[in-house]
Amino acid sequence: MTFNEKYKDNALLIKTFNFALNIIDYTNELQDQKKFVIANQLLKSGTSIGANSKESQNAESKADFIHKLKIAIKEVDEAEYWLFLCDAHSEYPSCKLLLNDLSEILKILNKIIATTKMGK
Repeated sequence: MTFNEKYKDNALLIKTFNFALNIIDYTNELQDQKKFVIANQLLKSGTSIGANSKESQNAESKADFIHKLKIAIKEVDEAEYWLFLCDAHSEYPSCKLLLNDLSEILKILNKIIATTKMGK
């Protein structure tokens, strides 16, 4: 069974997993261009979003669940920063699709947190 098959009903996990795969591809491209520092930072933050989202699925309480998702949001912010740098620099490959994906992930995370806080 694949990740996408196992979590097909969880939009957040599917989106963050696929985003991580795309980040791996993008950072491999950066490493091929010898842009190691940003590649490493982006790889860490970009893949941590999904890892923290996945970890939230086994939270011990509602507060723990929200806390883990807020950590994922911090990773979104960091990945967004690195992607904005790449986007602004003419010698870096395009990352507009990654920035769009990241925006969607952030909306999902914020919606889940808001809904959880309301007790629904």
